Amino acid sequence: MVSCTALGAALMVGGGVGLVAGVLLAFGLNRWLPRARSPVERRSVLEEERLTRQLPLTAELLAACLGSAASPAVAVAAVGRSVGAPMGPRLGAIAAELALGAPPETCWSRLGEERPALAPLARCLARTSLSGAPVAEPLVGLAHGHRKAAARAAHVRVRRAGVLATAPLGLCFLPAFVLISVVPVVIGLTARFAQSM
Repeated sequence: MVSCTALGAALMVGGGVGLVAGVLLAFGLNRWLPRARSPVERRSVLEEERLTRQLPLTAELLAACLGSAASPAVAVAAVGRSVGAPMGPRLGAIAAELALGAPPETCWSRLGEERPALAPLARCLARTSLSGAPVAEPLVGLAHGHRKAAARAAHVRVRRAGVLATAPLGLCFLPAFVLISVVPVVIGLTARFAQSM
């Protein structure tokens, strides 16, 4: 699409100036137009968004299960069955590894490396498994932090949508305002200046 637009501009203007205009237009469009993403990239981005949305609930459920003296493998398996895809299968795999005796720090760090959205959860769980500290409070804090960040992001999107919704109205009413109020004043002033001269 970019090359067709640039070629059309070059042919329309013609000559060396058209060639330069076409190259500049192609460069500008290539730089500022959003790049089309492949289906794999779109699925990956969608999965990251779903994991981010599931993270607070997962952290709170893990805090409740681990706080009730359940073993890490049992707690992670129960939460994995509760939350569904895409978080559930990942937690199910980690529960199986933990049940087979894998070190929890390795399991959690691998979870954080696979998906950046899960890195805060993985760091929190790895830190508490290394230190032996109670896990409930950090997980609940993580859930609250993510919910607050999601609320702030939603608030920013709503404010931006309000601005984007009013911009077309402003563009529609501005010409009417100029034609109804400014143009008659300018015509009246020029008529007075013409009479006084």
